[in-house]
Amino acid sequence: MIIENKIKNVKEIIKKNKSLGNQVCLIPTMGSLHKGHVFLIQEALKMRGMVWVSIFVNPTQFNDIDDYKKYPRSLKDDILKLKKLSEKICVFSPSPEEMYSNKVEFDDFDFGFLDSVMEGKFRRNHFNGVATIVSKLFKLFMPDYCFFGEKDYQQVLIIKKIIEKNFKDTKMIICNTIREKNGLAISSRNCLLSKKKFMESAIIYKMLVFAKKNINKIDFKLLENIITKKINEISGFELEYLDFRNANSLKKISSINSKQNIRVFICVKVNGIRLIDNIELK
Repeated sequence: MIIENKIKNVKEIIKKNKSLGNQVCLIPTMGSLHKGHVFLIQEALKMRGMVWVSIFVNPTQFNDIDDYKKYPRSLKDDILKLKKLSEKICVFSPSPEEMYSNKVEFDDFDFGFLDSVMEGKFRRNHFNGVATIVSKLFKLFMPDYCFFGEKDYQQVLIIKKIIEKNFKDTKMIICNTIREKNGLAISSRNCLLSKKKFMESAIIYKMLVFAKKNINKIDFKLLENIITKKINEISGFELEYLDFRNANSLKKISSINSKQNIRVFICVKVNGIRLIDNIELK
């Protein structure tokens, strides 16, 4: 297993392997690895070539310094998990100084409407931070394949735009959301929940399924009101947004159109911990 934290060393390794005709697969993560990450890595291991997992809690995508400080970090445990998975996995775990030198700040990107809603609305400049670190990683690794999870669907659309504009030789593989036994989408933030709140958070996925089952039966506004009431009545739970949107443009919809691909997106704060999820409706 290769473990690196210096850009210079990674560049040399990538250059050598590219010269030998080896493909590069990249799975960008912020660590605290879970079953969702493992699934992405397992998919990458099926490909021919090097598999790189980056572990970096990116400061520029946090608009709340307390959220950044609280974000779980477990590098030693992450490396042990990866070793058990495969000795072929390579790890890049840089410091903020290594990635940003003396200037830890995001670049400005124009994603039009895509980054102005949902996570973009409630987390100012979040996607500028995401785009900045992903662009840095793509420039370093020049991956043939990159792997992302569908749970962060809005992020997936943002990164697609980056690839289309600047990294046309990179193919994105989008993997299904992996869930806990109670339906909660697996996330690094889940470990911050108490046992009780973890179990109660099953309501998030239950409400998404409820929306899917009733999308053609109940008026949109009434459906939103029912879900909002059921979530907010749980102590410590606060619905931040519940949106029915076009799966490609993220434009909000208010009625069913048979020609549209529709997804429902949700964000719930559980004792201040933000949990997001989404599912396809049709």
